[in-house]
Amino acid sequence: MHGALKPVREITGIGPEQLSEEILTGTEPVILRGLVTSWPVVQAALTSQTDADAYLRRFYRDATMTVMHTPPEVGERFFYNADLTGFNYASSRVKLEPILDALRDHRHDETPPAIYIGSSTLDTYLPGFREENDLAALKAHDALVNIWIGNRTRIPAHFDLPDNLACIAAGRRRFTVFPPDQLSNLYIGPFDLTPAGQAISLVDFAKPDFEQFPRFATALAHAQVAELNTGDALFLPSMWWHHVEALESFNILINYWWRQSPGYMDTPLITLMHAMLTMRDLPAAQRSAWQELFRHYVFDSDGAEVQHIPEAARGMLAPFTEDSARVLRANLLNKMKR
Repeated sequence: MHGALKPVREITGIGPEQLSEEILTGTEPVILRGLVTSWPVVQAALTSQTDADAYLRRFYRDATMTVMHTPPEVGERFFYNADLTGFNYASSRVKLEPILDALRDHRHDETPPAIYIGSSTLDTYLPGFREENDLAALKAHDALVNIWIGNRTRIPAHFDLPDNLACIAAGRRRFTVFPPDQLSNLYIGPFDLTPAGQAISLVDFAKPDFEQFPRFATALAHAQVAELNTGDALFLPSMWWHHVEALESFNILINYWWRQSPGYMDTPLITLMHAMLTMRDLPAAQRSAWQELFRHYVFDSDGAEVQHIPEAARGMLAPFTEDSARVLRANLLNKMKR
């Protein structure tokens, strides 16, 4: 399947110093080949798993981490159980050392248990790591920096609200990515019960069932694939769907998440959930009327829609500040108390 997909655009020959705002504010994914090759953790990983393992242990400070794991018979895909009432994996809180020990002990197994540490705040679990392995260009964005560690795993397609720069510190990863407009062709599962907080595609990318999910063929026609090696990075814009495969017996990913929006803005997912509650079950004509209101005041807003109102009288129709956002949030909370 992957060989037939369009490859993600690549930029080569740049290091951390050349990571520009043009790249970090893009609206299309791009591979930054060799971006973090100079990082000491990458150099250790290029030498051996043993060296990368030892490098991580230098910084670890005894906190327990969340690890997801499956028995060998389940396979590499972290997913739901058969009736979508639970999951096919277990989660535990353990220290890093036994996780690294297990990855070492199972590295030659043909069918090892799948082991996956996801989205763990780097400064919390490996203090000092970023002093040797970091991207200065992201400091201005106040990015959240996480570490992901595991063996061969498959994470179903999902989207993230922030922009994302994913850096391969060890191993190899494959990202299969889709633009936001492919939502209806990815067959998204429940919102209430999710593996890691985000709704996921129910399609098994390793063996897609086109009878059950026929529109997935259309999604694949719009897909792009990024094959990433140790030292490479992928910029993934906000809201792009991505399916992630870790391809080696030992993989480390460092990712940066940040938003191109003021800190006072809440996640739009809150609005989506409230719209489901207040608008989805309205008669069709009323939904269309609300669709026009959203188009006018939100999606096509450019300021022209309020030019006929005196500036001092625009209230919540004016551009928000931290103070006005705080007032509106308080009003919303009061209205929702029932």
